Amino acid sequence: MTLAEDAVAFFQGPLPEAKAMRDACLEADIPAILDRGACCGSGGCGCAPKLQVLVSRDDLPRAARLIADRWRASVLQEGTIDDTHPLAMGGAEHEVEPCPACGSKAELVAGACVDCGLQLE
Repeated sequence: MTLAEDAVAFFQGPLPEAKAMRDACLEADIPAILDRGACCGSGGCGCAPKLQVLVSRDDLPRAARLIADRWRASVLQEGTIDDTHPLAMGGAEHEVEPCPACGSKAELVAGACVDCGLQLE
């Protein structure tokens, strides 16, 4: 089975961010490909083009950890939180890890975040 056959989207964004996430995955030995993201569907709405980063279902937990680590590093660098904040410690103290995309701490439903729909399992 190839990556394209069992690939699932775990990140969607503008071209520069999607390429950066794909490159981060590849640096972490997580096979990843870019695919065209769907438009909002209303046609003529002026949406910016979106790309999705796809990884295999088996690599989703590692990809989710990668995006969470990148988010954590970003907010620490920006000073949004400091290194004593529970989220800066990797979420180890929480029964439910926050969603790497939106930060929701709700239980997953069918392997997806109930707030933003990110498929994590």
